[in-house]
Amino acid sequence: MTGSPYSGLAARAFWRGGVAGASPFPADIYRPKFAVTKDTKVFTAGSCFAQHVGAAMKGAGINVIDAEPARRGLPPETAKRFGYGVYSARFGNIYTVKQFRQLVEEMDGAKPALPVWEKGGRFWDAQRPGVEPEGLASEALVQEMRAQHLAALARALQEADVIVFTLGLTEAWEHRESGTVYPTAPGTIAGQYDPDVFRFANYGVADIIEDFTALEEALASINPDLKWLLTVSPVPLAATASGDHVLPATVRSKSVLRVICDMLADSSERIDYFPSYELVTSPAHPQSVFADDLRSVRPEIVAQIMQCFLSAHGLRGEEDAAAAEEPSAPNSPPEDDAICEDILLDAFAPSEAK
Repeated sequence: MTGSPYSGLAARAFWRGGVAGASPFPADIYRPKFAVTKDTKVFTAGSCFAQHVGAAMKGAGINVIDAEPARRGLPPETAKRFGYGVYSARFGNIYTVKQFRQLVEEMDGAKPALPVWEKGGRFWDAQRPGVEPEGLASEALVQEMRAQHLAALARALQEADVIVFTLGLTEAWEHRESGTVYPTAPGTIAGQYDPDVFRFANYGVADIIEDFTALEEALASINPDLKWLLTVSPVPLAATASGDHVLPATVRSKSVLRVICDMLADSSERIDYFPSYELVTSPAHPQSVFADDLRSVRPEIVAQIMQCFLSAHGLRGEEDAAAAEEPSAPNSPPEDDAICEDILLDAFAPSEAK
């Protein structure tokens, strides 16, 4: 017997040729498990990076679900500020799998603890505080709008063909007694932080697999043909409450989420993974992919990443391809208008860090 099991493998299998000496956006990096066409009903959710994914899909003419559209005549920038058209329903950023699981369980009657937060006489939905930047006039109004939201969410999930879900964080804040998880720390947008009421959580692989399994089973009961397309957000943590330096805390979080995506994709033909995280972090880039804040991915990088996805599904247009390849200065100010509540944590950094 002669030769090696590596003999005859394609260039994509080798670092030299697959990364070194190759484009930072190799055409063969992603081989879809299932097709996404313009007729596919796509439900988008996840961390703030997921907003780019949804926007690119809409731009390509894919049927991205919008179950809670803004009223006619509302200026686009105002609509986005209030959470309209950002995702397939007006739930704001879903940073953790547990948060998504809890949202779906609430559709079936589960009640999160402390659902309304107050600040200065105004009231916020604790499960999506970012979609009402100025709060609402009463707790009753928050609850009424929450009920309407859950009804719209249920309709969207029932009609979806594919959920595109971007995993963003492993860190979260929970209600100690009930385990209710919140998308933002109490006291960041509204509410008050009390260590006797709330606790910090940093989910591991087993925790997240358990949450995803429960989430998938719950959704399969209302939509048995549903497929999943997972991605991992490349955006670093704005802050960590783990006690670690924010750099290893970021690497820990992203590593856990990346492992989970492989475990889930390997377990089912209905779960696919798109390597947006790898396309950002690849050392093949000739210059930094981040703006001066070292968190915001430069707009032309995001555009090229999404063109990799669209091309793999035969949806790339010539105009989009040309726009994606227009360079910008290496450290130009970020043009990223994604809505990210976690960036508000910068306000709590010590003065010497600002």
